[in-house]
Amino acid sequence: MSDEIWRLGVCETAAAIREEKYTCYEVVRSAIDRLHEINPRLNAVSVDLSEEALQQASEADSQLQNNGDIGPLFGVPITLKENIDLKGKATTLGVERFANNIAPEDAPVVDSLKKAGAIIIGQTNMPEFGLRWFTDNPMRGRTNNPWDTNRTPGGSSGGAAAAVAMGIGSMAHGNDIGGSLRYPSYCCGLVTIKPGFGAVPNYNPSLGVKRPISFQIMAVQGPITRSVADTRLAFEVMSKASVLDPWSVPPIKPEGINTDKIKIGVPVILGNSVAPSVASSIEKTASMLSNRGYTVEPVELPSVDELVELWGTILFNDIRIFQLDMIRESGSEDIVSIIESKLSYFPDPSLEDYAMALARRVEAIQEWAIIMEEFPVILAPVSLQPPLGHAEDIGGSDQYKKMEELQCWLIATNFLGLPSVALPTGIIDGLPTGVQLIGRRFHEDQCLDVAQVIEDEVGILVKNLWSK
Repeated sequence: MSDEIWRLGVCETAAAIREEKYTCYEVVRSAIDRLHEINPRLNAVSVDLSEEALQQASEADSQLQNNGDIGPLFGVPITLKENIDLKGKATTLGVERFANNIAPEDAPVVDSLKKAGAIIIGQTNMPEFGLRWFTDNPMRGRTNNPWDTNRTPGGSSGGAAAAVAMGIGSMAHGNDIGGSLRYPSYCCGLVTIKPGFGAVPNYNPSLGVKRPISFQIMAVQGPITRSVADTRLAFEVMSKASVLDPWSVPPIKPEGINTDKIKIGVPVILGNSVAPSVASSIEKTASMLSNRGYTVEPVELPSVDELVELWGTILFNDIRIFQLDMIRESGSEDIVSIIESKLSYFPDPSLEDYAMALARRVEAIQEWAIIMEEFPVILAPVSLQPPLGHAEDIGGSDQYKKMEELQCWLIATNFLGLPSVALPTGIIDGLPTGVQLIGRRFHEDQCLDVAQVIEDEVGILVKNLWSK
């Protein structure tokens, strides 16, 4: 029975508990057994919370027997990334310096997950400071991709994605300032949503309120799951506004939303380094949606390369001011090299460049909004290449520049503050492929609706892993 339970997704697990098919203890025990079986070769879960999780599961079963109120995630085992506050646990950011950075309270998004009934079975690995597309650090070590251990699981939510792909929890928490939800999901064959700006509160009590503007307007919290329905439910739970994040807004259902088959735009230019498997995935998905009644047409978009440059101008000048000394003091040679490589593009920090980049951001958002009145969803790549090998971001400024080129579609949506759903579309050469669906602000549901159509055709990709 235990081997059967961990395979269930978020919605299936919650339903099975409500219908008393399984107890919360049985569900959590199954996920923990899976953790102990699989994690040694993945190194996805870096902090094992099994003992506390089993105690919470027993308490949840007692609540159920006493006819207590239960939330939509009641009894569902999940993981949290090591950079979100869980009361009483260290928020390490994958850095030894923060090993004793004990969270005084839960972050708002963790509070929402707990109130919905989720049970946290572990914390997941990440790169130092969350500033790489690869998951490795001296404190916890490297996380491997479950499809191919020679490939990265992505970053910075690489531990989260590798865990949920292999059944260690039904859902994983992650976050994203330059693709950190979507790239790991892409690398591991999973579904995620990068919420639009303000949709999910973003605040850590342990780190205080003095956050640079780039993290305020471009970083988001979100779920990684194995299905679109699970991502939708998890997103709804996480979308609870908090006064601790003044930018967060209550859930919004736009009036007059088009429920018919909307027009979907495919960018005329995908990028100079697009791999055949990536182009093929876009073409396959466009054909699939067209066959299902959507109008799919080419669309000319403003330069994505410009958005990448503007993103870097804002983010890395913020890092220079707020984090650089700390990274140099506490980071590994690898992370220092990566950050210094990017900062070499800004040898003379200019307040004027920074201010103009922020001003240009508003213009860019407006330009995209006008186009997306006609094309409410943009079908785009996640990355321009298949999942990369470990540590391919190391090698100086030219190598980091190449990484930004490959991840341009990830970075652009963070810069614009738009929602995006990433999901798998198939397997090529033994590795998952996928796309992202970029939507208008407050129209996460529209992206998820289109994603569901794709998943109905493709299925749940990670089930192919479970016989390995």
